[in-house]
Amino acid sequence: MDREDDFDRGLKNRRAVLGDAWVDKSLGNANAFNADFQSLITRYAWNDIWGRPGLDHTTRRLLVLGMTMGLARWEEFELHCGAAIRAGVPLDKIQETLMQGAIYCGVPAANTAFKLTLDILRQEGLLPAPEPLTAAARVATHHTFSAPQLRVTLQGDGAPVVLSHALGLDSAMWDDYAAHLASGNAGALWQVLRYDHRGHGASASPAGPYTMHDLVDDAARVIREWGRGPVTWVGLSMGAMVGQGLAIRHPELVSRLVLANTTAKYAPAALEGWAQRIATVREHGMPAVAEMVVERYLHPDFRAAHPAATDVIRQRLLRDDLAGYAASCHAVANVDWLDRLAQVRCPTLVIAGARDLGAPPAMGQAIAERIPGATLHVIEDASHLSVLETPDEFRRLTGSFLLQPAR
Repeated sequence: MDREDDFDRGLKNRRAVLGDAWVDKSLGNANAFNADFQSLITRYAWNDIWGRPGLDHTTRRLLVLGMTMGLARWEEFELHCGAAIRAGVPLDKIQETLMQGAIYCGVPAANTAFKLTLDILRQEGLLPAPEPLTAAARVATHHTFSAPQLRVTLQGDGAPVVLSHALGLDSAMWDDYAAHLASGNAGALWQVLRYDHRGHGASASPAGPYTMHDLVDDAARVIREWGRGPVTWVGLSMGAMVGQGLAIRHPELVSRLVLANTTAKYAPAALEGWAQRIATVREHGMPAVAEMVVERYLHPDFRAAHPAATDVIRQRLLRDDLAGYAASCHAVANVDWLDRLAQVRCPTLVIAGARDLGAPPAMGQAIAERIPGATLHVIEDASHLSVLETPDEFRRLTGSFLLQPAR
């Protein structure tokens, strides 16, 4: 058509949100009694409101779910929920909308909303994997008794393993890998402990700047409060820096060491970049650096193929405590274990990503060369967050290593 009126423009939005089948059915069933109403909602609701530029369609979809949930308009909720799921709205965003509704709309409304959503997911073949709340499978959280208080997550029952996250993220970075270990799919049963580093997630953010020794001391007290040492330590990026220091300063607490996508020391030229990042965060906040960090954490092919997973990382960074992030950057920038790595005596696996700009394979090689008996594996299609970009390869490499006898 050469010209469009408000009905035509509204119809495009209506089709984009609800799908052709539903819209064709509504328009085809119009009669002399309700045709004016169909025209009204198409022109005003779907053009004037859904066509406004202030909110994207995903945000509007989620708002509709919350509003129909609060008003108990379940036919409308089911229509929009199904349309959102089929359009690829991330399930975690729908889940968070329903969780928020449990507070502001009431638990009975949330219960109905979750039931209807699960019915839709079942019909679409998208029902998530079981996550039972039995004692052996339940994910339990608490905080350390000692200060600064750190949020700790425990799951599974078996040999002790600690997972330590990257700068700016939190223990949720390990969700899938932790479930893999705790389920026994890794060839053995593990009890998996994860914690949010100081200044991150739900842990306390004491005044900074922090040192790497501060973070190592945190790790040591987490393990001692747990009472399960020595542990297998799996760290990535900042978490692997902490693992190096733990094996050097508290060798009695570590039986095996996995060091992924990390370094033992930065070249002097890199310190200027870290100082600039700290200054930018303090002056302009996390939005000023979040996209840069995402691009260094995840390579372009992964970001294009997995926009929802990429956005999870982006949103986590944007929620960071500014002071805690800046204080932690100081600790990472000044990491200095390289000349002490010969003191590490436990079996060590070093993992690097061939596409990693922040911690290229040469940094992993420098670590592996200095730790007696250490082995280095380079994952060709990984950049920095290898456990997320190449989860199967990460599991394969660590699985065989974790089953080896500790010295």
